[in-house]
Amino acid sequence: LTMRQVHRAGEKCFVDYAGQHPTLIDPATGEVCPAELFVAVLGASNYTYAEATRTQQVADWLGSHARALAFYGGVPAGVVCDQLKSAVTRPCRYEPGLQRSYAELAEHYGTVILPARPAHARDKAKVEVAVQVAERWILARLRHETFFSLATLNARITALVADLNGRQMRLYQASRRELFERLDRPALRPLPAEPFVYGEWKLARVNLDYHVEVHGHYYSVPHALVHEAVDARVTATTVEVFHRGQRVAAHV
Repeated sequence: LTMRQVHRAGEKCFVDYAGQHPTLIDPATGEVCPAELFVAVLGASNYTYAEATRTQQVADWLGSHARALAFYGGVPAGVVCDQLKSAVTRPCRYEPGLQRSYAELAEHYGTVILPARPAHARDKAKVEVAVQVAERWILARLRHETFFSLATLNARITALVADLNGRQMRLYQASRRELFERLDRPALRPLPAEPFVYGEWKLARVNLDYHVEVHGHYYSVPHALVHEAVDARVTATTVEVFHRGQRVAAHV
């Protein structure tokens, strides 16, 4: 006999990728390119978010989290993910920045990451059902439609997600949106003032000219750090350099 899991309002958001893929057509070559479908669901209300991304790699994985939390307008106490294997596709299976960047995201939003335990299907049953619903409700409808850009594909997914969240669920005699407004929304913590900015981490050593090399460019640090090992954090707009956890330089 398995006990039914009780999901408290605002407590958990479950995240995963669908096993089935939406597709994009390359307008230049006509090639069909598979995309990924990220799905998030809140435990108490089943309120669902979905979006397509080009890959499951770290930048896309974390970007999807940030957009899901913006969609919910608040932050749950914890995020349950599937053993991080979804976050780590083969090209970056051993990427040391993954755990660090994911931890940074959690810290930024004031939540905790709760990897589902191996062989504990109940840990992620909620998201597995949500993924099945998304595949039936969203992907089945996209199969006969053609998309040439991620933006048009996601605009269509947004409309289908709105339909899904507005449908009445027989078991609850209410829609996901109604349950969200009643249960999860009041219990979510507020979003931080600034959105999360993804950064890649790189280990570097300070050269004799007190510069560090990051992706073929050179950035100065205090000259006392010559020969020291430092961590560089690279975002779309800045390069920050840290020594023993303290920020020692920042460059546009």
